[in-house]
Amino acid sequence: MAKPVSYRDLDVWQKSMELVELVYEICRQLPSNEKYGLISQMQRAAVSVPSNIAEGFGLGAGGYRRHVLIARGSLMELEVQLELAVRLKLIDRKPVADTWPIAQNVGQMLTKLALSLKES
Repeated sequence: MAKPVSYRDLDVWQKSMELVELVYEICRQLPSNEKYGLISQMQRAAVSVPSNIAEGFGLGAGGYRRHVLIARGSLMELEVQLELAVRLKLIDRKPVADTWPIAQNVGQMLTKLALSLKES
C-alpha cells in the first residue's frame, strides 16, 4: 500500500467527511431553539474530526498521533450529543441510528491509525 500523499487520501478522513454531512442533515431537523445548544456543539464536534486528521497529517510525526486522538475524542463527544438529542426527544432515533455505523467505523479507523503512529 502506497503512503498517502495527502490527508485527502486517507479513508478515515473521507469517511469522517461523510459523517459531517450526515450530522449537518440531522441538525437541520432539530428545533431552532437548539441553534446555540446541541446544534452548535454537534456541528463543531463533527467538523473537528476531519479537521484534526488533516491538521495532524500536516504537522507530521511531531503532532499527528496527538491530533488523531483529539479527533477520536471529538467523535466520542459527538456520539454523546447525538444520543442526547434522541433522549431529549428532539429528533427521532432513526436518523441518528443511521449515522451510528459510520461513526463506529470512523472510530475504529482512528484507533487503528493512532496505534500505527509512534508516540512522540
